[in-house]
Amino acid sequence: MKPIQIYNTLTRKTETFESLHPNKVGMYVCGPTVYGPPHMGHIRGPIVFDVFRRFLVSRGITVRFVRNITDVGHLVGDADEGEDKLQKQARLEQIEPMEVAQSYTDSYHLAMDALNIKRPSIEPKASGHIIEQIEMIQSIVDAGLAYESNGSVYFDVEQYSSKENYGELSGRVLDDLVAGAGAESRTLEGQSEKKNAHDFALWKKASPEHIMQWSSPWGKGFPGWHIECSAMSAKYLGETFDVHGGGMDLLFPHHECEIAQSKAAHGHQPARYWMHHNMITINGQKMAKSLNNGIKVSELFSGNHQLLSRGFNANTLRFFVLQAHYRSTLDFSEEALEASEKGLKRMLEAWKKIGSLKASAESSGEVVKVISNMEDALCDDLNTPIAIAQLFELSKMVNACADGKYPLTKEDIDQIANAVEQYFYGVLGMRAEQESQSGVLDKVMDVLIDLRSEAKQSKDYALSDSIRDKLKENGVELMDSKEGTTWKLQ
Repeated sequence: MKPIQIYNTLTRKTETFESLHPNKVGMYVCGPTVYGPPHMGHIRGPIVFDVFRRFLVSRGITVRFVRNITDVGHLVGDADEGEDKLQKQARLEQIEPMEVAQSYTDSYHLAMDALNIKRPSIEPKASGHIIEQIEMIQSIVDAGLAYESNGSVYFDVEQYSSKENYGELSGRVLDDLVAGAGAESRTLEGQSEKKNAHDFALWKKASPEHIMQWSSPWGKGFPGWHIECSAMSAKYLGETFDVHGGGMDLLFPHHECEIAQSKAAHGHQPARYWMHHNMITINGQKMAKSLNNGIKVSELFSGNHQLLSRGFNANTLRFFVLQAHYRSTLDFSEEALEASEKGLKRMLEAWKKIGSLKASAESSGEVVKVISNMEDALCDDLNTPIAIAQLFELSKMVNACADGKYPLTKEDIDQIANAVEQYFYGVLGMRAEQESQSGVLDKVMDVLIDLRSEAKQSKDYALSDSIRDKLKENGVELMDSKEGTTWKLQ
């Protein structure tokens, strides 16, 4: 079996992938901060790492896949100042922060299920692992690499850098960070508490009005964003594990800080391989609220967005994402989606013909070569575009054979059928039919409608209305009638 090659961001080179334990892989991928509905930027990472997981499993490897839910500690500024993102959203919606977290966790799961992304083996929530985070912070303090200041605890980057390389993952140089963080930056909220502006929070003192707060050795407060992933990955995968994945936007400071924290607490790197997928742009521009070009997943399905004239199904979205290499920028446009849709349709139509092909006595000898090329592509840093190109080659053979213009033996036909099952449906995770409302989504909606009906019967109208309103916010409209409740994507 050909070895898998993976580009390791930490070493900046492609390496042969070897797990710590034979035929077992521990993988941690940074999950969403659940303060809003899932959008286009949320789908690339889950699809990429789902395919990597599926590929490992196809080779007989058991994968423990951990993806977290961030429901506390991620501040609006992505640093150490500003309001907690969930608390801000809760204030705007006039509900509890954990209601915000639950609502948008549910909508995230709906989107992931629709995209045929396997649920993680373990999905820990940051709010459920406060004890582990406090313990890890204490170990960093005990190591002399963190300090308390006015009830908050900060990681001492300069002290750490006297022995370790802060910047080894991102390539950032500490001197440049110091030069870029003048005295004026320390006047921001909480910055004056720090020894140095580039120190980062492990624990933040909570103001009296801060709802999400816990007791700690340093007083009432809440964890910093970075410590959460370090504590949860260590708990479920061990102090050293195989793969840490995430987007390029998390490389600095989030993943850089994770490495520093883990080295300070445990004395070594947390992950052996760091995999980062690139960003999705829209018509050549970065997705940003200021540009008003962000697209919710529900809008992709419904077409209810200014950049779309119609909706596209989840199968098409998944195929579109996989037609670009995960480390390259993926530019989104309606034209690109339409091209993916057409290509996918041609492929699906070809697969329907496999069972009725007439075998020949002779073979072109190309089938085995194409299938081998497909495996080679996936082993070569998960090169899904090349793998898909080989699937198109197989579909051409099928169509040509169906037209009586290309010889395929029974063995060839069986090999094609097995390859389609293993790679197209298995590793790439494509569905057989291009239905925008998948069977999984139908079942999930049936559950939600039943829950709402039960709430009505028990006169819990607040819950009934909340289910209806939250679904509407996420692009799903419920329609009540004498015959019952139906739904549609807006």
